[in-house]
Amino acid sequence: MSAQEIWTECIQNLKDTSLLEFIGVIAGIGSVWFSRKENILVYPVGLVNTIIYVYISLKGSLFGEASVNLYYTIMSIYGWILWAKKDERHETVLHISYSSPKEWLYELLFFAAFYISIYAALTYLKHVFYSNTIPYADSFASATAYTGMWLMAKKKVESWWWWIATNITSIPLYFIKGYVFTSVQYIVLLILAVMGLLSWQQKVHEQKTGEMQYARD
Repeated sequence: MSAQEIWTECIQNLKDTSLLEFIGVIAGIGSVWFSRKENILVYPVGLVNTIIYVYISLKGSLFGEASVNLYYTIMSIYGWILWAKKDERHETVLHISYSSPKEWLYELLFFAAFYISIYAALTYLKHVFYSNTIPYADSFASATAYTGMWLMAKKKVESWWWWIATNITSIPLYFIKGYVFTSVQYIVLLILAVMGLLSWQQKVHEQKTGEMQYARD
């Protein structure tokens, strides 16, 4: 396919974008923007996105992504509860932090378990029901997203690395399926994920600097 043909297909698919997909994309971008700002609105806005994409993913035979968005919906409620917790002084209990080596090991095992199980399920579906399923890419995008969402709820800096991996994989995945506007969304989300990573790293640095200053005083 030539560059001109790709461009023409992009324009046509963007014109064919449904209102539902458009709302989902805007909500998805909005939720990542709020997460970068460490704003609890990430969760109610994100719920709009995840519920819409459960439907869209099922319609496009992206069953791994459908499971991810169902998981997102559940984890959004869980994360909302964690982020909203206050101590007796009405200060936020959960703070941004880096994962310990032990936590990294758990994260990798978490990712591997989901990748293997989703890949096996999608490979079965490809041979039995849906020949247009893409197991290796869909499984990777799904497993990294599962891991990223779990860590986001715990305010771990590493969550952004998993989101970056998810976005890079999802850009061509949704484009191939004909959801060009969603593919464009993931380009924006990739940029926001890099910005989010830098922002959270800076916040951890400021927290440590503040703690050191407090200890000296």
